[in-house]
Amino acid sequence: MRDTKESRLLLVLLIAIAFALITVDIRGGRNSPVDGARQAAAAVFGPIENGMSTVVDPVGNAVSAIRDSGERHDRLARLENQNAALKAKLGSDDRNRSRLRQLDKMLNIAAEGQYGIKGAQVIAIGSAQGFSWTITIDVGYNDGIKRDMTVLNGDGLVGRVTTVGPDASTVLLANDPDFTVGTRMEGSDELGFASGQGDRPLRVELLNGKAEVKKGDRLVTFGSQADKPFVPGVPVGTVTGVDPSNGGLTRTLYVTPFVSFTKLDVVGVVVEPPMSDPGVVVPPPNPRPTPPPRVTVPDTPSADASANASATTGQQQ
Repeated sequence: MRDTKESRLLLVLLIAIAFALITVDIRGGRNSPVDGARQAAAAVFGPIENGMSTVVDPVGNAVSAIRDSGERHDRLARLENQNAALKAKLGSDDRNRSRLRQLDKMLNIAAEGQYGIKGAQVIAIGSAQGFSWTITIDVGYNDGIKRDMTVLNGDGLVGRVTTVGPDASTVLLANDPDFTVGTRMEGSDELGFASGQGDRPLRVELLNGKAEVKKGDRLVTFGSQADKPFVPGVPVGTVTGVDPSNGGLTRTLYVTPFVSFTKLDVVGVVVEPPMSDPGVVVPPPNPRPTPPPRVTVPDTPSADASANASATTGQQQ
């Protein structure tokens, strides 16, 4: 349609009619005179609107789905974060419980051996000094740590301090090939020297080549002069192998350490040696379960036997 004076006049007229119809419809309420026309228009244009909605609704549904999906994703993300936090907390609690058990065992050994210890935590494995088997602990000379102090944990001998910094120290582990410690056999008091062999059992040379040794015997540290680098009485390990005695001056044993050197966490540095030799601090082996006592119940006497016993008693009287 061309933009002419007549077309503009028609447009104004249509707008005026539309406003008039709207006004009449509003004032008429339910009895509006244009209600019939509205129903007719709905009958004509309803199918067209339904067809258009069929085309448009998938788009609207997709937009709604995307919006809802985003909300669900946010909820899932929050739940996953909460689950991760709970798992971390549980893991932390498990770790703390494990450390408390280790600390309790270590304090028991310290009490038995009369050692004054400084607790520490393993913060690194290996060192720059080139040792094969070392750990770094989080205490140093600011904590009273000195070179050549004994290091132990709740199971026994861990090693000795070799390097000390302000707040950290290096410990040479007892299974390192450069490690040697004097030992004493439990019970027989036979003396020897244990050397590390990496991930293999310790090698112990007993000074008495004719010493009677058997598997299962246990060893503790013999101690050093002035208690450095080793205090006496710290558990070392259990004999798991014995070389045959060939009449030599020494005898070779193979000892499995009490300490698991790949699972170190909480350790203690002996800062105060015992006032006297504590003897054997090795905890006793696990006791064998005691069988339940056997209780024998005597047979209940029968009624006839009771009657006979009563009769006999009466005759005697």
